Amino acid sequence: MKIVMWNVLLMILSSWVCFSAASVSYDHKAIVVNGQRRILISGSIHYPRSTPEMWPDLIGKAKEGGLDVIQTYVFWNGHEPQPGKYYFEERYDLVKFIKLVQQAGLYVHLRIGPYACAEWNFGGFPVWLKYVPGISFRTDNTPFKDAMQKFTTKIVNMMKAEELYETQGGPIIMSQIENEYGPVEYELGAPGEAYTKWAAQMAVGLDTGVPWVMCKQDDAPDPIINACNGFYCDYFSPNKDYKPKMWTENWTGWFTNFGGAVPYRPAEDLAFSVARFILKGGSFINYYMYHGGTNFGRTAGGPFIATSYDYDAPLDEFGLLRQPKWGHLKDLHRAIKLCEPALVSEDPIRTSLGNNQEASVFNSKSGACAAFLANYDKNSFAKVAFNNMHYNLPPWSISILPDCKNTVYNTARISAQSAQMKMTPVGRPFSWESYNDETTSYQDNTFTTVGLLEQINITRDVSDYLWYMTDVRIDSDEGFLRGGEWPVLTVLSAGHALHVFINDQLTGTVYGSIENPKITFSSGVNLRAGVNKIALLSIAVGLPNVGPHFETWNAGVLGPVTLNGLNEGRRDLTWQNWSYKVGLNGEALSLHSLGGSSTTEWAEGSFVAQEQPLTWYKTTFDTPDGDQRLALDMNTMGKGQIWINGQSIGRHWPAYKASGTCGGCSYTGWFDEKKCLSNCGEASQRWYHIPRSWLKPAGNLLVLFEELGGNPYGITLVKRELASVCADIYEWQPTLMNWQMQHSGKVNKPLRPKAHLWCAPGQKISSIKFASFGTPEGACGSFLEGSCHAHKSYDAFERNCIGQNACSVRVAPEQFGGDPCPNIMKKLSVEVICS
Repeated sequence: MKIVMWNVLLMILSSWVCFSAASVSYDHKAIVVNGQRRILISGSIHYPRSTPEMWPDLIGKAKEGGLDVIQTYVFWNGHEPQPGKYYFEERYDLVKFIKLVQQAGLYVHLRIGPYACAEWNFGGFPVWLKYVPGISFRTDNTPFKDAMQKFTTKIVNMMKAEELYETQGGPIIMSQIENEYGPVEYELGAPGEAYTKWAAQMAVGLDTGVPWVMCKQDDAPDPIINACNGFYCDYFSPNKDYKPKMWTENWTGWFTNFGGAVPYRPAEDLAFSVARFILKGGSFINYYMYHGGTNFGRTAGGPFIATSYDYDAPLDEFGLLRQPKWGHLKDLHRAIKLCEPALVSEDPIRTSLGNNQEASVFNSKSGACAAFLANYDKNSFAKVAFNNMHYNLPPWSISILPDCKNTVYNTARISAQSAQMKMTPVGRPFSWESYNDETTSYQDNTFTTVGLLEQINITRDVSDYLWYMTDVRIDSDEGFLRGGEWPVLTVLSAGHALHVFINDQLTGTVYGSIENPKITFSSGVNLRAGVNKIALLSIAVGLPNVGPHFETWNAGVLGPVTLNGLNEGRRDLTWQNWSYKVGLNGEALSLHSLGGSSTTEWAEGSFVAQEQPLTWYKTTFDTPDGDQRLALDMNTMGKGQIWINGQSIGRHWPAYKASGTCGGCSYTGWFDEKKCLSNCGEASQRWYHIPRSWLKPAGNLLVLFEELGGNPYGITLVKRELASVCADIYEWQPTLMNWQMQHSGKVNKPLRPKAHLWCAPGQKISSIKFASFGTPEGACGSFLEGSCHAHKSYDAFERNCIGQNACSVRVAPEQFGGDPCPNIMKKLSVEVICS
């Protein structure tokens, strides 16, 4: 009977989705909001990865960049840190964030999950969930489903109470249940399938009035919309003909991990992927991330995910425009909107224009026509004939023609300016004090038991640190004491990092990687006759965020722990008495806070420790004038954590140098996260964002804990600002502005484009670093003259731009003293200094 009723409910809901006059509905061509058929452009901004003071600016720049929707996860472990104890303040003020989006006139896609993944600690699950009796995560398990339903209902009811669903006049037009569950379901089999059906039924039963989505879930039960995640999703089709083609995560880059190079994705390829999805019938595209932000505190998951979650997003970690990506996508969105009346009407007619070229033509009943001309060849230009006209298509590119005649945009031709950023030291050098967090004693806040214990079970993730301590008695007749080789201590750990102390002296350090977090320490150790103290400081670097069976994941020293090379041969220390202490002495003393740091005696002046492990440092500083974004340059330090006025910036680890293959990167051809890399051989993350809202005008307390040893006097406060801006544009490159002028009848012939340059507010163009009209080579920051160069290329910029905040120069030969090489396609490359 229940099954019959459920099937009836599905039929009713399916009918409502397709045919009713509800506020939010859809069909296979469009999302329909209040009767308006839409192609929706969305971007992910995660509210806890920035501060409330940053939110209006981020949302405003997203709107200016052409977005219709802001997408965010809901982070369960941030909102329910203890069972039944909820938190919705400061960076976790979800309602405030959504209302700010609404005030900006944008919609919201709320990914309740409540599993997030997102390179977030424990995938967004609260760690206490791991210890619910009988629990098994993300499967047909009653304890898990009960907890998940309770939290999901909590969020939905909160949104309803604040009237935030679109059917109530609010901005939320979609919700998501679960997240990328398809691969897990495949692994689990029947229990996974049952869980999927339950999750869908539970979500629909909450009666939000707006559609629900499941991503990477090909069998999403009706009326749930299944959606695609990836670098490309043009191949994707929803599992029912009446559902729209949705792309919930178009990856704008990739995350950075400690020990890994920094990935980036060329703007041309990102734009190409979007245009290709649209010409294949896409209705909804979300950039993951549009602003990545910062993994403040210990929120980074992984393990080994860096504190920066920049993601090569259109808005960088600090909330500044990443050019040319932001501008190039803005132009793309404007071009798509010009095509929207045709895109939402009928399926396209596709025509081959060559071996790797095709035209996709959209027509509406009202007469609107839009065309997308694609060249999928990754090596060669193509000249194609379409509508009795000829078009030149760069490799791996798509041209957009909103009237089926004139090109307004090509994905491989960037009209937006590029930018070079710099980190400039500000303020006075820091004056440091230090506190040594020596290897912990056996007495304070410790307990002793036989054998080795798993780390997460003991710490419950309240600290990254767990001490494992034991005694080893060495007889005076041991052979190594008379000049033999030292005995070898071997420690096997489930990860993620380990410092080994023998008699309070650091003997060695090992750490894993994102690919292999498990570690083994094996080294000769200097023992003495009598009792020796072995202290192992096991360190977690963020709990895993992806995979099945969260309840089974572990960390810490699980053994065996052995000594080899004694008279007796091999001694197993695994099952002797071990003492445990959660966290550091400095954590117990709250040295990161004003109260804790002020009641502790710190070393000053010449007594300040340097290059010494397990050391706390503190200093105070005044906030620099201005509104530039601020960061700490930590390049001279090793590994640890940072606090500003008691707020945790996150983990620092500049000693972990980036491995990988860095070099030139072509935008053409299929992209993956290892294709385009930077920072090889350097710190994976050097700069650590300090939100200005966390600062006072004077007397800011900076505290850091250093595990490995470093030079604190090399730390500097820096501001992030524009160094220079560039334009790199062809002489007949189509632009949206020129098309609009022609379309309005203001001009009756094609116009040459303009190079637009602007510095940040408060800056002016102080000099021209490079200018060449002809065949220049290179990229912004490294332009070179080509074989063809107009010798008066600098003149127009010297005349129009010096001393100005912004300027523009038309890309025409007469601006640069004439045509330096007739009958050759020319371009202008220019770089100006902002100061």
